Amino acid sequence: MSAPSGETPLSPASPLIDRFGRRVSYIRLSVTDRCDFRCVYCMSERMSFLPRARVLTLEELATLGQAFVALGARKIRITGGEPLVRRNVLWLFRTLGQLREQGLAELTLTTNGSQLESMADELKAAGVTRLNISLDSLKPERFRRITRVGNLSSVLRGVQAAQTAGFQRIKLNAVILKHRNHDEVINLVRFAIDNELDISFIEEMPLGEIGDHDRAEAHYSSDAIRADLKQAFTLMPTTEKTGGPSRYYRISGTDSRVGFISPHSHNFCDTCNRVRVSAEGRLLLCLGQEHSVDLRHVLRAYPGDHERLKQVIIAAMVIKPHSHNFQLNSQPTTLRHMNHTGG
Repeated sequence: MSAPSGETPLSPASPLIDRFGRRVSYIRLSVTDRCDFRCVYCMSERMSFLPRARVLTLEELATLGQAFVALGARKIRITGGEPLVRRNVLWLFRTLGQLREQGLAELTLTTNGSQLESMADELKAAGVTRLNISLDSLKPERFRRITRVGNLSSVLRGVQAAQTAGFQRIKLNAVILKHRNHDEVINLVRFAIDNELDISFIEEMPLGEIGDHDRAEAHYSSDAIRADLKQAFTLMPTTEKTGGPSRYYRISGTDSRVGFISPHSHNFCDTCNRVRVSAEGRLLLCLGQEHSVDLRHVLRAYPGDHERLKQVIIAAMVIKPHSHNFQLNSQPTTLRHMNHTGG
């Protein structure tokens, strides 16, 4: 039996199963906590970044990718920070791209798009199969306000470069904040349709102190976005998946899909198939909890011991929690920022 459209096939022999029976097939590897933007929902204005010695080397990241694929993972997403600011990161993409021969079905990238104009062709050649590009506003001044330093034109050129390079089913990601950009959801969907893109709207996740806004006041739910969109579009539910938490709708009369990632209003933890590895090598078993295992220690204390590494990863499945515990009306329970977590 084949996997549903958009989903990667599972390995029947995968040992990455948690105590709730959920099979982990999707790994998000963060290659850096650094970014050339300073988005208001992701980090505070004055961030302290990891010293280089604490960040995994590209070779260590490649070793982790190989271990996870050997254990049955079928999808690897490279995240950050902004992954494309990491020096020599194309080497990692090329190395991970070769894991298609060992069973990797998808090698994907989440990016802010700022570097795509110059790197899209090489990413495609390296074996990247799909891109998610962050785009929170189509208004240049507002875009700069949300990103603090970003240039909208460079991102739009990056989107175009990715299409020219031949990437299919490019998806835009938009974090929607009330009174900041919630009035743009219809225009963002129209932009996606006009450019034959998909788009996902994301409820802000309360990770780390950001200092820019009150998260409860700025919360704009997926239901509110969907109600706004229904004024302009006919949304048709679909069972299509891409392996992540987005719940998709088809937009009538177009080839575009609109997705909703709703950690507050429509919790998706029951079907969680993901773990993250932070740039400093912590295996994070949940986006919104601190349950983790130090894989950097294993990599550096026992270099070349791939079996030990795999056994540590398997054992970590036992501490994967059932769900996150995001609260909008209190201090963040998870102190690490999104750029430290891996987007």
